[in-house]
Order: sequence, then C-alpha cells, then structure tokens
Amino acid sequence: MKIRRQIHFACLALILCRPCLAQGIRVAAAADLQFAIQDVAGEFQKETGKSVELIFGSSGNFFQQLQNGAPFDMFFSANLDYPKKLEAAGLTEPGSYYQYARGRIVIWVPKDSKLDLSSGLQVLLNPSIRKIAVANPQHAPYGQAAVAAMKKEGVYDKVNDKFVLGENISQTASFVISGSADAGIVALSLALSPNMSDQGRYAEIPSTEYPPIEQACVILSSSKNKETAEQFLSFIKTAAVADTLKRYGFDVPSASKP
Repeated sequence: MKIRRQIHFACLALILCRPCLAQGIRVAAAADLQFAIQDVAGEFQKETGKSVELIFGSSGNFFQQLQNGAPFDMFFSANLDYPKKLEAAGLTEPGSYYQYARGRIVIWVPKDSKLDLSSGLQVLLNPSIRKIAVANPQHAPYGQAAVAAMKKEGVYDKVNDKFVLGENISQTASFVISGSADAGIVALSLALSPNMSDQGRYAEIPSTEYPPIEQACVILSSSKNKETAEQFLSFIKTAAVADTLKRYGFDVPSASKP
C-alpha cells in the first residue's frame, strides 16, 4: 500500500511538472552564436523561469532540416536568405522575422604560432602554412564570406588546395585548436569567447572584403510553444541583449528596444 501511494505521488508530480517543461523552447542556432546566445538564454531563464534548449550547427543544414519538419521553435541563422526562404514557404510565424546582428570574420591562429598577422589575408601565402580551416561554403555563411574575402585579396586560387572544411564555424575553429590546421578564418564571436580567446590570436578581416554577414531569426509556424518563443524574441530585441552581442564582436541593429 505504501509503495502504491509513493507511485501515485510520483505520477502526480510528473503531471504537475509537465506544463512547466512545456514552457521551454528548442532553438536551432548558427554555430557563431555558440557562446553569445548561451549567455542570452541563461539571462532569459533567470528572468522568466522558462528554458531555452540550444542546438548549434550550420545555417544551411538547419534550413534543410526545417524544410523537412525538424522540431524546433525558433531558428537563428547566420544569414538572411534561409529565414526569408522559410518565410516565403509559409513555415514561419507571420511578423516574427527579425534581423538581430551582423557577424565579422577574422584570421585565427594558435597562441604559440609564429605567423605575423599584420599582413592580413596575405599571411595565408606563408609556406609554413600547410592547412587552412574554412567553414564549408556550401552551407555555412561564414565560409562563403571567407571565400569572398580571399578572392578579393587574390589569394584564393593560391591556397584553396590547403583547405580543411568544417561543417560549421565552430568545428572550423576546433581544427585550429587541435592542430589539424595552421590557421583558420573564423567568426570574431568565437575568437572573443572566454573558452577560446586564450587559445589563439586573431586579426580582423576588413568588412569591405566580403558581403555583410547579416543574421536573422524567425519563429517556426510549427512551434508548440509560440508564447514562449515570442517572449524570447522580444528579449532578443532588448538593449541588454544588444550589449551581450556587441561584447562578442557582433554589430547589432540600432533599433533595439530598451
């Protein structure tokens, strides 16, 4: 009898907790946001008590998954095209499209590297560089920006046989940390993150060298937790979040709400 009563109370607790669990949202986020949005999600949870489960990857891969009904509430893309295409296909919540930041790219090398980064992308011609980490331009906006910058600098054709392609910008940076590449072109947001800033040195690539890495988010029309997703979207637009994104090297819209 005692055991039966304990089981009854355990089941009751699970039923009562279910609405709380249902308030959380699942977010597909571009890998350049790996550290910045973790800070943002933590603050959101403190303020609202609602959780944000973050899954990181390349924007192009997420785009394919979302077209096929992947179970996410929101999508934070490293470009504008993928959210716009989802919007055009009727897969997003009307009015939820929001351009939250502009990314920047850097040349990044291990801390103990002897390479002089003052020459910018020309340093990639140094014969001591055997492998260069770049995000796969087929589906990673940061990879597309890296290729554009190298072509503008006239180094692409001379170094493209040295590329080690990362599935996303986070994996690209990990190739440099692990020694699989001697240098990489990565997101400034990763180079500035507390987890990686002490493991490498960087030089920023001028933004005039590549098309703007404009980034946008949307709420998916298939979301089961639209109320929480809308709350999180409103939170993303606040000045406090703008400050967090700036701290990680992003440029942010001037129209952020106080």
